Amino acid sequence: METAASTLPAFGPALPEIVLAVGTLFLLLVGAFRKVSPTRGISWAVVALFALVAVLVTGQGDIHAATFGGMFLIDPFTRFIKLLVLLAAALSVIMSVTYIRRENMDRFEFPILIALAALGMIMMVSSNSLIALYLGLELQSLSIYVIAAFNRDSARSSEAGLKYFVLGALSSGMLLYGSSLVYGFTGSVDYPTIAAAISTGHASVGLIFGLVFILAALAFKISAVPFHMWTPDVYEGAPTPVTALMASAPKVAAMALLIRVLFTAFPGITPEWKQIIVFVSIASMVLGAFAAIGQRNIKRLMAYSSIGHMGYVLVGVAAGTVEGLRGVLIYLAIYVVMNAGVFCVILAMRRSGEQVESIEDLAGLSRSRPMVSFLLAMLMFSLAGIPPLAGFFAKFYVFMAAIKADLYLLSVIGVLSSVVGAYYYLRIVKVMYFDEPVQALDAPMSRELSIVLGLSGLFTLFFFVYPAPLIASAEAAAAALLP
Repeated sequence: METAASTLPAFGPALPEIVLAVGTLFLLLVGAFRKVSPTRGISWAVVALFALVAVLVTGQGDIHAATFGGMFLIDPFTRFIKLLVLLAAALSVIMSVTYIRRENMDRFEFPILIALAALGMIMMVSSNSLIALYLGLELQSLSIYVIAAFNRDSARSSEAGLKYFVLGALSSGMLLYGSSLVYGFTGSVDYPTIAAAISTGHASVGLIFGLVFILAALAFKISAVPFHMWTPDVYEGAPTPVTALMASAPKVAAMALLIRVLFTAFPGITPEWKQIIVFVSIASMVLGAFAAIGQRNIKRLMAYSSIGHMGYVLVGVAAGTVEGLRGVLIYLAIYVVMNAGVFCVILAMRRSGEQVESIEDLAGLSRSRPMVSFLLAMLMFSLAGIPPLAGFFAKFYVFMAAIKADLYLLSVIGVLSSVVGAYYYLRIVKVMYFDEPVQALDAPMSRELSIVLGLSGLFTLFFFVYPAPLIASAEAAAAALLP
């Protein structure tokens, strides 16, 4: 007779997620039972929790394991992405410490919600089933809906949260409908079983429709064209640390999820989904390059910038090779670091105690804060892909992979889009160094922002000196997914 113990799943592979969930619930109780809102302490406790979880993830090494009936999977690919997600989430919490107190948002739930969003992200990265995918995605989305509207005194913040919620609910419906079609035509929601069913000739038109709906939902999460419409408004209206989070961690997790679904569940219909990826990549790169030119609000500009960068990342996905996936992972890692540095400067843009977001507000910044201006200029050059900065290597690896996969037109469009996109990045540098200042910004940025900006700038400037560790890690992660 089978014992109850023998039916229990192995909890070891999910130890980082379990620790993060338990730690977050403990901090929630601490915050709820304290008389005074201990937001600063909770924020640093969440950062420490992220560090502990990162150590646990790193300790899993090169293990390949599955648990919970095969729905939860760990391998070097998931480990790489989880570390990136935890880094991006931790940077967002650090960047928010001073901001939430200054903007009268000093409530302990803020860092807790970021921790819950991170939990959802690392859960969906390890998903090996459409059910596990949906659970992780919704945990992440529900948390971000709340923090996008966290500033209750701001109509813009409430509007951003509502827009993201309504359109997010639509994308969730599309994901569920697509999953139901895939289940109906293959008889399973597990990625390996779906792949096996397709390989035996079950790639019907209904299955293709299901895949299209799933891709549409995931394209919404990475804000790729034509499902990008929410991005500029939500980025502009949400509290700036939330915008910094949304521009990095959820995109990394959703991109990893997209890659896992395509290469694990649907490798038998690669020509079909590759057409979709190529179209979305081209549309995202072109729109991101041209739509940002007329922007005057720096957060809206960063929204269109992120749309364009997701298009560049999809170039590597379209290549469909180990080299392509290696380029994707390198790009995501570099993008997270560059993005954090830029948003540190945006958070420090204050005049007379009020947050300002216009690009013109940076006029003459080089005279009052030369070091901040220099680092922001380097980050802008890097985002534009100018050598020898880190952003150049990010684009170099994905374009080279596309060329080797004979995707010449995609590569040419990508390079031309980069040239167009360089205009609005260089315009920010021009405003800082050559325009006359109207009114100086407030006192220098906080210690937390200075440290994050400094580290981001150093990484961007000196990545070319020793890129080997990141490249080797990305190579191992890509090879684990496409052996």
